[in-house]
Amino acid sequence: MADITGVLPKPPGKSLSMSRPPNPGLTPMMLNHAAWVTPDAAATAEFYTRIMGMDLVSTVIEDTSPSTGLKIPYFHLFFRMADGSTLAFFEAPGVPPPSKSSHIAYDVFTHVALQASDRDEVMRWYDWLKSNGLEVQGPTDHKGLILSIYFTDPAGLRMEITTPLDKDWNRHDAKARADLDLWVQTKERALEERRDVVEALTDLCVEVRKRYERDYPDR
Repeated sequence: MADITGVLPKPPGKSLSMSRPPNPGLTPMMLNHAAWVTPDAAATAEFYTRIMGMDLVSTVIEDTSPSTGLKIPYFHLFFRMADGSTLAFFEAPGVPPPSKSSHIAYDVFTHVALQASDRDEVMRWYDWLKSNGLEVQGPTDHKGLILSIYFTDPAGLRMEITTPLDKDWNRHDAKARADLDLWVQTKERALEERRDVVEALTDLCVEVRKRYERDYPDR
């Protein structure tokens, strides 16, 4: 049976948050920044200012992490997007390269997606990135929700340029909750039946895809 880690047992039929207090009305306003480590601040700055068209808007030079007290020299850079949100990077000399991922899924699924205004702009990005020698994957239509292309920055970060095809793509709350319940219940049922969890979830994916193809034959 497949090993599923991080799955907390709970009584059957109960909501994951049923016994926990509800959120008191706190929702983040926007993305302030997301941050990664880069081995080369200059190459990162050239990529995000010239290729990505962002401004380098703030920097920090320090030898101590203020949140943890970790003693390490670093250069912290922030690049601003059109809505004011930023992407940030740290160059920390002496830090060894990251360990190789244990599975390619980590390299594919871990990424940052940046929004373009429409399909035409996605394709302008495609041409621009290709003209600068970047390997670009796509365009990919994600079941009529969004259209995306993929590439990698100098630090190895997988990136996506995307645009909504469905104007309400991030407003399908009821379906999202139902899908989460279906996924969790399928895992729980497989564990109870001592069935291979990956096999059970694969069967679920095939069933959902068939339903999608039946309901949306033109996509």
